[in-house]
Amino acid sequence: MIFIKTYGCTLNKSDSQSMKYYLQDEITDSLDDADIIIFNTCGVKGQTEHKVLKDIAPYVGKKKVIVAGCLPLIHYSAIPENVEAIIGPDQIPKIASIVDSVRQGNKVREIKQTSCKPMPLPQVRDGVVAIVPVSLGCMGSCTYCATRFARGKLRSYALEDISREVSMLVEEGYKEFQLTSQDTGCYGIDIGTSLPKLLTTLAEISKDIRIRVGMMNPNHALMQLDELLEAFDAPNIYKFLHLPIQSGSNTVLETMNRKYNVEEYMFVVDAFKDRFTDLYLATDVIVGFPQETEEDFERSLDIMYRSFPDKVNITRYSARPGTISSKFPQFPDRIKKDRSRILSKIVHKHSLEINKRYIGKQLDALIVEKGKRGRCVGRLNNYKPVICDGKIGSFTKVMIKDATSTYLIA
Repeated sequence: MIFIKTYGCTLNKSDSQSMKYYLQDEITDSLDDADIIIFNTCGVKGQTEHKVLKDIAPYVGKKKVIVAGCLPLIHYSAIPENVEAIIGPDQIPKIASIVDSVRQGNKVREIKQTSCKPMPLPQVRDGVVAIVPVSLGCMGSCTYCATRFARGKLRSYALEDISREVSMLVEEGYKEFQLTSQDTGCYGIDIGTSLPKLLTTLAEISKDIRIRVGMMNPNHALMQLDELLEAFDAPNIYKFLHLPIQSGSNTVLETMNRKYNVEEYMFVVDAFKDRFTDLYLATDVIVGFPQETEEDFERSLDIMYRSFPDKVNITRYSARPGTISSKFPQFPDRIKKDRSRILSKIVHKHSLEINKRYIGKQLDALIVEKGKRGRCVGRLNNYKPVICDGKIGSFTKVMIKDATSTYLIA
């Protein structure tokens, strides 16, 4: 039997669901019952790599170990030499034959990226939420990013293929569709289409679904802003925008090679907030980036007050092998921790303030999964999570009675 442990982003979760499809009845949810463990890894941060390697170590030599995902292409030498297989994301369609080879006692080492036209992979999905990858790779060249070593340059799935998959999933009863990639904003640039065209097409498939658009970088949002706003007008697209700023300092953004500035980020945010008054804004911030001065960090704090995001993913910078920024002088961990703590305090306060504004309102929600204590998790029309009651897959009215910094309570 085979156990799969997944780390990292939504796209990695999608990859694991594809491996479950190819391996079918061999999958087990019990680690003890498994003779093979597939670690579908992430290597975006040093802290994540450390956790992955710590998790792998106890099973090397005791069970057959397959290391998959991004880490093999980011830091191959960090993986224990005596694991049975090391493979990359592009080897997922071959996972059944790789498992057979491992069972025969062979060592497998295959991480080569393919250059053929990407096709949506089948997945084993649970519940009413479907992850739908729209592209692989990205168009960026950020000085700190190692994920591009694993995922490569942009390769978009054909709009017709994505539309066909979503149509099929709607027929099967799925209600929420999470569009995911390294950067949804650059979807289609390589094949002569665009994210707004994709959203318009998918929104027409059914009124009784919700579509969540994954992270998009500000430069790609800006270049098609009017079309994006119009596409987001569709009532079945969550009014949710994940737009990473990474730093409030233009100097740091330039050193990161992020290809936009603070003013452009704010222009996109303001345009979305003007159009959608209930917008749920999520962003990402890296603290302790090499050469980030106290003044630079203060500007990152300032952008929190200016853009007032609902959610902020805070990352303490860690140097990744092969990246340009890994060669810069590095800050000690204490400075990164201090800056992270200061930013977290501000973010928590803002998030709680925003969520308390919902108290006393009756709103529509899609029930997407089971929660704790017999309750469920629903999503408002802007993707805001709410603890409520109801039948999974149904749309219902909820009265907001309380709020925390991360979710609402009906």
